[in-house]
Amino acid sequence: MPQSSDRRQQHRAPIELRVEYQRLNRFFYDYTKNISMGGTFIKTDKPLDIGTEFLFKLMIPTLSEPLVLRGDVRWILHEGETREGEGPDGANEPGMGIRFIYEDEDQRLAVERVVEDLMVKNLGPRIFATLNRPKKK
Repeated sequence: MPQSSDRRQQHRAPIELRVEYQRLNRFFYDYTKNISMGGTFIKTDKPLDIGTEFLFKLMIPTLSEPLVLRGDVRWILHEGETREGEGPDGANEPGMGIRFIYEDEDQRLAVERVVEDLMVKNLGPRIFATLNRPKKK
């Protein structure tokens, strides 16, 4: 299980996007399960090791070119394992939790705009606004 410091900081939206990445000279084509401003979950039976940094492409229907990002594997979930707070009964799909690594502030802002657009289109503006309302202390 992930450490508390590995727990996500932003809300995720259930969005399925095609993902391409390379591992040991072999290309993989998987799908996301959800996405947030800071990362995504890639459904796969063959996750990379925790801590692995890699380049991947997100195929976003509204963009003419894939979004190329760097990320690192923060946690993995194997077949039959559960993760607290995921799924209606703790049942989960195997895969890996990815944190986005931005080259600079401009890239972070650009990716956040794309993710926000995806979330609004998939959730609707009302639910998106509710999820992204600042937390009260």
